[in-house]
Amino acid sequence: QVQLVESGGGLVQPGGSLRLSCAASGTIVSRYTMGWYRQAPGKERELVASITSSVRTMYAESVKGRFTISRDNAKNTVYLQMNSLSSEDTAVYYCNAAPIVTMNWGQGTQVTVSS
Repeated sequence: QVQLVESGGGLVQPGGSLRLSCAASGTIVSRYTMGWYRQAPGKERELVASITSSVRTMYAESVKGRFTISRDNAKNTVYLQMNSLSSEDTAVYYCNAAPIVTMNWGQGTQVTVSS
């Protein structure tokens, strides 16, 4: 039974920063490529960043240069540092295996970027 718990979202002003956390149980995330996904209102789910077991990273063009994905293997946790946020980043953010989803979805964490 794999459980993923996302946290760290909230309301932030344009240009601000947030750090999201994905705490996993029932699996060891360092064994897999893990990703952060987001779903904005009226939009398809989008993979925005991923990190492999060898710590290779990938970013969608929309977030490249602003977001950084990382892992803490001792805590079995994946992070997403988000900087220079804009209203286009408003979405519910989820973590899961990437690019193919193989784990149960968590509840996600809401990120709202607004003045």
